[in-house]
Amino acid sequence: MPEKTIKTNALYSKIEDLLKSIPDFVTEENELRYNKIKEAAENGNPVLIEPLLKDSKIKAAFFTPVLDSFVFKTKDFKEFLDYSSSNNSYSQYLGKKIGLYCGDSALVDRNEVVLNFPFKDCVLEGGQKKEDGIDKYFKYDEKKKDYVEIKDKRREVFFNETLAKDEIDNLFEPKAFCNVKRYESGKKPAETSHFNRDAELNRKRGLSEDTITDNLIIKGNNLLALHSLKKEFEGKIKLIYIDPPYNTGSDSFVYNDKFNHSAWLTFMKNRLEIARYLLRDDGFIVIHCDFIEDAYLKVLLDEVFYNKNYVNTISIRDSHPSGLKLSAKEKTIIKTKSSILIYKRNPETEIKPIYQQRVEWDTHFNSFVDLKTLEKYPLIEYLRNNKIVDDTFTLNEYSLQNNMFKEFVFQHKNEIFQSTKEIPEDARIESLHKKDVVIKYGNGEYAFNGRRLSPLSKSIVNVGFDGFEKYDFGKLLCDFWDDIDFNNTQSEGDVAFPSGKKPEKLLARIITMFSSENDIILDYHLGSGTTAAVAHKMNRQYIGIEQLDYGENDSVVRLRNVINGDTTGISKTVNWKGGGSFVYMELAEKNEKAMRLISACKDLRELEEVFKILCVKYFLHYNVRVNDFINKTCKEEEFKKLSLKRQKEIFMKMIDLNQLYVNVSDRNDKDSGLTKNDVAATEDFYRIKDGE
Repeated sequence: MPEKTIKTNALYSKIEDLLKSIPDFVTEENELRYNKIKEAAENGNPVLIEPLLKDSKIKAAFFTPVLDSFVFKTKDFKEFLDYSSSNNSYSQYLGKKIGLYCGDSALVDRNEVVLNFPFKDCVLEGGQKKEDGIDKYFKYDEKKKDYVEIKDKRREVFFNETLAKDEIDNLFEPKAFCNVKRYESGKKPAETSHFNRDAELNRKRGLSEDTITDNLIIKGNNLLALHSLKKEFEGKIKLIYIDPPYNTGSDSFVYNDKFNHSAWLTFMKNRLEIARYLLRDDGFIVIHCDFIEDAYLKVLLDEVFYNKNYVNTISIRDSHPSGLKLSAKEKTIIKTKSSILIYKRNPETEIKPIYQQRVEWDTHFNSFVDLKTLEKYPLIEYLRNNKIVDDTFTLNEYSLQNNMFKEFVFQHKNEIFQSTKEIPEDARIESLHKKDVVIKYGNGEYAFNGRRLSPLSKSIVNVGFDGFEKYDFGKLLCDFWDDIDFNNTQSEGDVAFPSGKKPEKLLARIITMFSSENDIILDYHLGSGTTAAVAHKMNRQYIGIEQLDYGENDSVVRLRNVINGDTTGISKTVNWKGGGSFVYMELAEKNEKAMRLISACKDLRELEEVFKILCVKYFLHYNVRVNDFINKTCKEEEFKKLSLKRQKEIFMKMIDLNQLYVNVSDRNDKDSGLTKNDVAATEDFYRIKDGE
């Protein structure tokens, strides 16, 4: 029986005995009256609360200390009763279909909307490697005369928040760091144990003076990394942008088919909940998603960030109907877009308007007014009479392609007008009385025949990125973006990427819209590093987290290119010449020690002895059939005949290199595997003083 189930049974037995000692909560058959108990919990009935408070273990599990009092966690207690009375299942929702519920009530019975799915109340640590979606074990192959891996789909392992609180607490405890290196322009990467904290910069941006001001790239599980950032960066992140796996079946999210959908939602929910704590009060979270999950993600985000903080969903054209896509045109409507969901941390936060460069001429601007004489002419007539254009020229949406026309209208932007009906009543009446005459009213406004004349100058706006002004004809950017090229990003950052990269122009626009210089940007699905690269070029501090290894296309490779003067992407637009620095760091994995123990073994007997230690002190892959390996595989003659090197390779495959990171509290343990520099860097990051 799993250890956490044993612990749950022990706690439930204690609570059951206590409740059965209270006559109001027991039937004549000595069965617990769960509805009566839940009602008492909901009402805070002292008959229930007092005996619960008297037991130290129950008190620790279901009460939160606040000053000199304790607050009863009613919801947790009620859910505990449900879980524990249902065969100790890992989730209240196990076996139910995905649907819309509020608590235990169907949507039709409630006004609120929440997303209910299997394992909703669990934590999914969530490796993202392809191998993390399979079960594997070893079997002797007669043809190859060697042991081969056998792979099956596996059922994901979830940690339950209510039943395994101690396990969750340990999982979320801040982790130690290792391999900490500083990368600077023109220098070789150098080991460091020090993080910069620019007090003056922090004062300017309203943060505590000792906040880390280095750019950070963190390698490791993003859920654990986010929890490790909480102490230092809670309430300090202005913008979170993520481009998570879309759960399409061809991306990096591969789990058991039965719960693939709910596993993705659990995976997202766990990370969104901690991400919310990291945002500033005026912060934003922006999530790029696909039609596979965006509807479910919207409801999930409503629950985590609240519907009142929902801004909008942007539809962005990211492909064109061509190639293989067209083969399905008779079966479906071809997909050429993705979605960007946007939420505020605070509903009162204002958004910076962004303008898109207009490439077509707005033909409503068809009048020219001589502001000295207030003579009004049709624009095309004025252009032809003054030989600005020839007689064949006409005003249409393509007019801006004529360089002479574009230069003229740009220079005379205050004299070219369109008419609109929005006008103060007194000015309208005066204008109607002076038929066919341009009048001037108010603070430099003009009217003609009862309509206001709006100048072209109001359509010339900054269409550049934040801090890099470019004034041109523009239009307000709304919720459909179709002007960004997704097909030619291969060369950006001088790194390739197997599943495609987001264009730097897209990230520059988002960063401009939702942040300002020196703000902190977070991307915990960093991928090829586009967010960090653009943030670096646009003078933002950034934190990037990635747990997959992309080798020569890794984000660190890209950022080294950036600080050394990368010329791709938005570099020309923002006049990027290189410079700056970033710190690379890894979550320290405890299993490094286990790998060394295996390497040091001299024969199979030692390997078997070491394996016993590993089963106790270290974390083996949860998708390895350990008992099958110990009791069957190791006993087979074929396995014994393998070379020691091959035996070690097989034993090493048992070790999970992506789990069980070293907690900060264990940093000084002799078997932590940390160097002195690792410990020093960890203590500096968390501002741990001597003796703490």
